[in-house]
Amino acid sequence: MSKDNKLKKSLKYSFWDGVFAFIMVGLTQDYITPYALALKASVRQVGLLSALPNLCASLVQLKSADLTERLASRKRLILLSVFMQALMILPIILLPYIIKINQASFLIFLAMLFTGFGAISLGAWASLMSEYIPSNKRGQYFGWRNKVLGLVAVGASLSAGLILQIYKNNVLLGFWIILNSAMAARFICWYFLTKMYEPKFRRCVEDHFTFVDFIKRARESNFVKFTFFVAGLNFSVNLAAPFFTVFMLRDLKFGYFTYTVVMIPVVLTSFLLINRWGRLADRIGNYRIVKFCSFFIASLPLYWIIYRHPLYLIFVQILGGFAWSGFNLCAVNFVFDSVSAPKRTRCLSYFNVVNGFGISLGAGLGGYLAGHMPELLGYKLLSLFLFSSMMRFLVIFTFTPKIKEIRRPVEPLEVSRMLKALFP
Repeated sequence: MSKDNKLKKSLKYSFWDGVFAFIMVGLTQDYITPYALALKASVRQVGLLSALPNLCASLVQLKSADLTERLASRKRLILLSVFMQALMILPIILLPYIIKINQASFLIFLAMLFTGFGAISLGAWASLMSEYIPSNKRGQYFGWRNKVLGLVAVGASLSAGLILQIYKNNVLLGFWIILNSAMAARFICWYFLTKMYEPKFRRCVEDHFTFVDFIKRARESNFVKFTFFVAGLNFSVNLAAPFFTVFMLRDLKFGYFTYTVVMIPVVLTSFLLINRWGRLADRIGNYRIVKFCSFFIASLPLYWIIYRHPLYLIFVQILGGFAWSGFNLCAVNFVFDSVSAPKRTRCLSYFNVVNGFGISLGAGLGGYLAGHMPELLGYKLLSLFLFSSMMRFLVIFTFTPKIKEIRRPVEPLEVSRMLKALFP
């Protein structure tokens, strides 16, 4: 079989891996915090549930590039990572039935293992995928791929919310069904990944550099500056992000179905727009869109202070989906554009290390501040949301003037024309 045919088949298998990966994400991403609350987690433990797994994910990626080189294969690392991550869902399922005290603390530990196993191959997976698709097609391809997979995640998330609503009088049984489904989906991912073709892994001594070498280039490297910008923004975001669920379920007394309906628009809006973001990025460059979307991301917590009715929050979440879909897609594509193929696994790993550290530090600090902030309109968490928004704007104004677009040539579209291209 020719290399081109192998690549086409691998893209097909990668797509089906993505389908079942997004089923797992839809069943777990927005429901691990409700699971923790069902296990009587405190607000501080909710913060640690975000902080410590992300810290673990950050640390394991320090060595993921070295491990890839030792195995002389990105695919081997990916298969090991996905299999172990799927296996780690089993003790999370059994936790309420075998541990009777400190269940939330055990959940945090298990979530660290689950996240760590999943994270160790992120750089290898992204590097492998980047070799399947030409650089001038990545925006369009990943936009299309994420659009379809976003719809899958919406369906999975909605199903999880309906299950919890049906089993609201026995919510642990509902989580048992959800988590077993997530585990099965992740094992199916592993099956499709075994079918993928890996282009020959190229290792060059001159492409090796340490994490310290990477950090030292912060003043001169456009890519390292971008890494710190994304990490700083995610630090600021995660001061508040883990606690929107707590705010809805505990403070606003939303039921599980209402919670699901409020959360779904983020993914649904991403599904509708991400393909358009991809096509636009191929025309005007990725960094332009990252910068544009970051201002919307910075403003999002402020809308929760203004009003808190579920119908209003759905519109806020639609705006969130608009901003995060463009930001996430174009941030990844900017990384692909910024580094050469031989260095891509290592650079992506170091990018994820710094970013993960920012996420974990933000969530950990947010968990502490959540109990110590003054009340705003009767809620301490609203003060935290305000602080998070202020920090987001500070990061944007500090870093964005120092970063340059990599892709050339690009069209110099004004903001009004950008929006017209998105919504013709």
